[in-house]
Amino acid sequence: MTKDSLKKFAWLSIAAALITISLKFGAYSLTGSMGLFSDALESCVNLIAAIIALIMISISERPADKDHEFGHSKAEYFSSAIEGALILVAAFSIIWSAVPRIINPQPLENLGIGLLISTAASLVNLGVALILIKNGKKRHSLILEADGKHLMTDVWTSIGVLAGIGLVKLTGLLVLDPIIAVIVALNIIWTGIQLLRRSGNGLMDTVIPEEEKKMITDFLDTLKDQHIEYHSLMTRQAGQRIFISLHLLVPGSLSVQEGHDKSEFVEEYIENLFEGPVTVTTHIEPVEDPASLNDIDIDRKIKRNCSLQDNIQA
Repeated sequence: MTKDSLKKFAWLSIAAALITISLKFGAYSLTGSMGLFSDALESCVNLIAAIIALIMISISERPADKDHEFGHSKAEYFSSAIEGALILVAAFSIIWSAVPRIINPQPLENLGIGLLISTAASLVNLGVALILIKNGKKRHSLILEADGKHLMTDVWTSIGVLAGIGLVKLTGLLVLDPIIAVIVALNIIWTGIQLLRRSGNGLMDTVIPEEEKKMITDFLDTLKDQHIEYHSLMTRQAGQRIFISLHLLVPGSLSVQEGHDKSEFVEEYIENLFEGPVTVTTHIEPVEDPASLNDIDIDRKIKRNCSLQDNIQA
């Protein structure tokens, strides 16, 4: 995977946003529909979000340096958090603009051409959203997945708006247009909250999905035939990169070189289980030594200090 691969998707999102902004504001100017205005406003947010995504992708793909020895991959979470916040801003802006229209409904004009233009814009967003979500999941990129889901909220907004305008045309109830806009905005708020939650989890070093962790444990369990065991398996994900650490318990009779070869084999095998970048760290310990099990917990120093204090008090 080249460094430019994710940037291509960000540029695609920017292009889609520019196209849909032009189409949707054109539809709004023709019809005067509050629903179409809210739809166009969200597309402006999409453009800002896509530009932020491009910037954050550029940062996340920078190589590790002396100040960031584990790389810059967590920049992805800042992008999705900003995008989630922008979605919320767009949603509340839609509600703010729609409420006056609920109180004083306004007539709509040129509904036929307005609906046609809005539908074309929605199809553009749908196609790009599906591409971003698919590649975001494939490449473990929260930036792409968040941007794709953001575009999908735009698609659902458009569907709601089109349904509302259709009902207005059928029933003559002008108030349905802003009411539909508010309902769609509430759905957008939920999407924004979900993105913020995922960003928070990423910044808190959340573990990899259970099915991916099971791939690791299934492999490690096969090593028991070689009298190799493990413990202290820990995982975390930072953007596209996965970090995995574990302790290998090998026969104490092995030489340093033999133990090293075992750990190299294990690290390489686990890395090859995943498509994206993976960092695997192993620590070799003798399987026969009971002291090897003293560091199962991550807070080994705290555990030792507590045991020492207990012994002193006794």
